[in-house]
Amino acid sequence: MREISIGEAERRSGIKVTTIRFYEERGLLPAPPRSDSGRRIYDAATVERLGFIRHARDLGFRLEDIADLLALQGQPGASCAPADSLARRHLSAVRERIAALRALETELERMVSGCDHTDTAHCRVIETLADHARCIADHPTGLTGELDTAGAGKAD
Repeated sequence: MREISIGEAERRSGIKVTTIRFYEERGLLPAPPRSDSGRRIYDAATVERLGFIRHARDLGFRLEDIADLLALQGQPGASCAPADSLARRHLSAVRERIAALRALETELERMVSGCDHTDTAHCRVIETLADHARCIADHPTGLTGELDTAGAGKAD
């Protein structure tokens, strides 16, 4: 086994050292063996696992879901139905966020196009932001206020 330092693992995987340590703390990576001097030692399989995690994060999967997928990956003979189900739930959530973003885009376009650029006393942008009911009145389904971006952020 060729020993790989954490810096080399970072370079190969594109995941920062601090994030690699974070993934270890969260249990996504096994605790690595250490050299006599106490440095973490990784192998090619761990770097591949980091690549899996990175790709899953790039696709917006939550850490809990990634842990489940990694557990399934370790069971090559098991059914892939749980992985498929998890991916389908994630796809549904992404579609909901896209719909929310489209509604947000529509509202912002309406707000910006309604501004006549005269003065702030008659500014459609300021009027709309000052009175959220203007959004809801024009859109019976309303906007939920904040777009749910849970799971969309990245730790690396």
